[in-house]
Amino acid sequence: MHDIIGDIHGHADELVEMLEKLGYVEGSCGFRHPKRTLIFCGDFIDRGPRIRDTISIARSMCESGAALAVMGNHELNALAFHTPHPTKVNAFLRAHSERNIRQHRATLDQLNATEMASALEWFRTLPTHINTGDLRVVHACWDDADLATLAVAMERFGTMTPSFLSEATEPGNPVFRAIERVMKGPEIHLPTGRFMVDKEGVRRPTTRIRWFESPDLHNCASYSIPALQDPDLSGISVPESVRPSIYDATNPPVFVGHYWMPDALPAPLASNVACVDYSVAKDGMLAAYRHHGESVLRAENFVTVASRC
Repeated sequence: MHDIIGDIHGHADELVEMLEKLGYVEGSCGFRHPKRTLIFCGDFIDRGPRIRDTISIARSMCESGAALAVMGNHELNALAFHTPHPTKVNAFLRAHSERNIRQHRATLDQLNATEMASALEWFRTLPTHINTGDLRVVHACWDDADLATLAVAMERFGTMTPSFLSEATEPGNPVFRAIERVMKGPEIHLPTGRFMVDKEGVRRPTTRIRWFESPDLHNCASYSIPALQDPDLSGISVPESVRPSIYDATNPPVFVGHYWMPDALPAPLASNVACVDYSVAKDGMLAAYRHHGESVLRAENFVTVASRC
């Protein structure tokens, strides 16, 4: 049996409270449950006040066999941020722009050089997805074609090596497209002149979509994840060009993080799709789902801890 926990972003106090709430007990090798295994959805770093402790708790659990973890887009970003560009002098695979530094600032401030190198070493070992047979975990989007593209690239270049990351950060490269969708979710462009404002206050002309459902069931507002509260967009159909690989209802349950869900009460997004990111870094809550082997997910299986922000 598994417990799947969402994005932590350095909120170690809430993580410890969640682990204790779920029945995990701290011992000499970290937290452990006598009968259950934890699965982290990634995004351990950035934003929060206790990034070092968050990494330590999660890593010790994974290395002792008490937990599994997938990579989040913030771990991927960190690897690219600290990997020199192969051809550009004094440049990195993720640009050291004002915005990117601001997003990564809490981690830069809290980890010294040795700690950062150790964290990056661990991040390289994290898989893009987990499939246990009765459930699946990925940070943002499960798409068989994208995951296959990444598997081929890792076989060729190595897992999260500088060569792989170079492919994964080059716009137009199939590896870039695949990892963007898997780690950040597929997006659509909003109609000209329309924007959505994310929780960091950034105006975006694109919005992430409910990739697991047919766009024929939605309009431009409801097909966004989270749904956009925009009456004008509610009257606009999703463009015909948007045709994601819909996650079939017969597939095993899949758990994702990433989406900063705003709801006061967590609930499945579909019968076999659940998000466990409820914005602990933005006055929300840390969320987990207790999976008991069921194929149809239930709202009552969510467990939450309020953010201490």
